[in-house]
Amino acid sequence: MKNLYSVAASALRLTKDGTAELGDDEARRIEDSMRQCIARRGGDVATGARVAALIERYAALDTIGRMRFIDLAASFGNDPKAVDAAIVAVQNAAGPVERATAERVLRTALRPQRSALVRAFNLAPGGMKFLVEMRSEMLHGMPPTPERKAFEADCKELLASWFDVGFLDLRRITWDAPASLLERLARYEAVHEIRSWTDLKNRLDVDRRCFAFFHPAMPEEPLIFVEVALADNLSSEMPSLLDAVAPAGDPAQATHAIFYSISNCQRGLEGISFGNALLKRVVQALSDEFRTLRTFATLSPLPGFRQWVESRSPAEKPDETALRAIFYGRRWARDDQLATSLRGPLTQLCAHYLLEAKRPSGKALDPVAHFHLTNGARLERINWLADTSPARMRESAGMMVNYVYRLDRIDELAQAYADHGRINTSTAVTALLANPTARAQAE
Repeated sequence: MKNLYSVAASALRLTKDGTAELGDDEARRIEDSMRQCIARRGGDVATGARVAALIERYAALDTIGRMRFIDLAASFGNDPKAVDAAIVAVQNAAGPVERATAERVLRTALRPQRSALVRAFNLAPGGMKFLVEMRSEMLHGMPPTPERKAFEADCKELLASWFDVGFLDLRRITWDAPASLLERLARYEAVHEIRSWTDLKNRLDVDRRCFAFFHPAMPEEPLIFVEVALADNLSSEMPSLLDAVAPAGDPAQATHAIFYSISNCQRGLEGISFGNALLKRVVQALSDEFRTLRTFATLSPLPGFRQWVESRSPAEKPDETALRAIFYGRRWARDDQLATSLRGPLTQLCAHYLLEAKRPSGKALDPVAHFHLTNGARLERINWLADTSPARMRESAGMMVNYVYRLDRIDELAQAYADHGRINTSTAVTALLANPTARAQAE
């Protein structure tokens, strides 16, 4: 009897790095297995076993092999003849009952077989996580083709239904959480890098809160999390919030909840929104815990500011040398005289960016601004040199923004922004459009 490893090696032709290519014979076997999964041949138990084997095979493949695997799955479309016949049946239906039946048949005919394959993957342990990671690879690791894009869209549609916010669990994460979960927080943090265990512990201290959404099928994998500081004022800069040696405040006396970081954790769920629901659930949880809280606000980055400045016409922006000095250097921020001279022009330019730079839909161009305005926030304040870390200097010359959520106006402001692109703004920010020397935003 041949050694099992030798059999597997000959079927999958191991590459030098230990992963495997996908040979023609193995591709045919995978395609047949996919076909049996679509048909649920042998029932759910047998299908689950086949799916588990497919997942194991995919994990062993190199990049080229995985693309071929994806292409095999994408090839299971619908039957054009069945679709055409169903369309004719709808057109020729004699009455409402017959038409309803024909429309139901048409919907079934339009559904590609690969959707049944995606559903079948859910039958195996870890199948949900596999689908999320596979979609991430399709989005970020593979050249798009029409077939792959169609398959990715099918995966997104099903994942969006499975990850509906009604199915998600909101959990507070504390320092007592398993080390594996804390390591994931540090790895997934996308706004303000977590530099050490001490830094992480500070963000989970008594005057802080961290909440995350989890899915029952992925109980140890956060989908999105938000970090909150409980304070007695509207925070205007990051160093104090991230100071790991500063004494913790008394959360029972806090009047402000400052949301200073929101991070999506699963790239395979890109385009499926959880942020709106997360903020609302967290606001409710904090309101229930602390009756002293009066203001819910953010200290948010401006990720699109530099790109917007660079895209402006030469007459409307500094020269290239000045741009590089401002966005790619930090020395000027430590020169009080130079920083003072730049403050007025840059904050005024930032106000123009936030209030007047629009996407084709008429909504705010900046993605973070668009997110908070969509959720019903008010653009409250532009904070000068709020974060002089390399990342913030590169994207916004160190400026950050406070968005404030007034609980009695969230729905009203969200509707006004959705319907008309109307941005509710403080007088301090609107004054910057006409007055470049205004200082109200930093007071």
